[in-house]
Amino acid sequence: MKKVITATEVEALLKQGKSAESIRQGSILTPSAQDMLKGVKINSGPVRTSSSVASDDLFAEPQIPDYEFSWTPASDPKTRDEIRDFYYSSEITAIRERMVDIGERMWAREYTDGNGGNLTVRVGDNLVLCTPTLVSKGFMKPEGIALIDLEGTQIAGPLKRTSEAMTHLAIMKRQPKAKACCHAHPPHATAFAVAKVQPPTCLIPEAEVFLGQIGMAEYQTPGTPANASEVGAAAIEHMSVLMLNHGVICWGKDIEDAYWKMENTEAYCKTVWVASMLGKELTPITGGQAKELIELRKTLGMEDKRENWKECELCDNSEFQPGFFAQGSACATPSNANKKEDAESAIQAITEEIYNQLAGK
Repeated sequence: MKKVITATEVEALLKQGKSAESIRQGSILTPSAQDMLKGVKINSGPVRTSSSVASDDLFAEPQIPDYEFSWTPASDPKTRDEIRDFYYSSEITAIRERMVDIGERMWAREYTDGNGGNLTVRVGDNLVLCTPTLVSKGFMKPEGIALIDLEGTQIAGPLKRTSEAMTHLAIMKRQPKAKACCHAHPPHATAFAVAKVQPPTCLIPEAEVFLGQIGMAEYQTPGTPANASEVGAAAIEHMSVLMLNHGVICWGKDIEDAYWKMENTEAYCKTVWVASMLGKELTPITGGQAKELIELRKTLGMEDKRENWKECELCDNSEFQPGFFAQGSACATPSNANKKEDAESAIQAITEEIYNQLAGK
């Protein structure tokens, strides 16, 4: 079996005097290890380490980072040897390393506690990488990532896959663009889920572009088919879904994208929560401005269920409480301000009636 060599190991070998040719021979290099060896000439004299950059790379065409994994249809490995080679290939090894890295980021930001949270990445017609159960996301190892199929059957990996993988798979089956899922329990977004409050829209442009409307999924026992069905349905039109009384799940074209949406969701919910406590009216952008942001989402390859909504519907946050009085955003629904006046009138009438009854005794 070929040995997988990481960038750290490459740097150590170069410092030991090993040539780039000897390192490449008989080994599988992770993408970062390959990048490190790009500037190392075969049989060259001086050792080039991570601080050295090939001069040609400095003036190469600037690239946009892209972590999406694409596979050839009908090419899933079948035999044990094919599966082993696939699992330890440089591309899949890089994804497993990234999943571990993102797990550490989730744990460091206190999005997970204990063994909570999980990650998945689709890597074939019927293949998905999945984090293991009962392992803290801050202390995973690349070799502990499980390989499962779309029915949840574990194909490879020494550690048992998370039971909540079925919810991720339900999303992937219903939404072809969902190639990776990130589930966590970030405090502020989870607070919205526990309070059963859907975050308002049209307050921060970045949230409109990268998240769109945040969805809601009714509570079902985690890990059950009922939960998978409920969340899977909500995720068809929402890239970020609050699972009531549970947590948050986000999907994207790759695991970095899915995790970013988790950060976006938590930051947005935290900001809305703080803003709603300042005693000021939260004024949304206009429906016309919201349509511009939806068009921007489309240019980034993200669909939006609100594309054909009326402008007055796009920024209607009349259901959001507390502190939000939507001005001119509701089509035919009384504004919160009117509702407040009606409530005060009702209270006054009830109070007067009580006084009248007491005076008549």
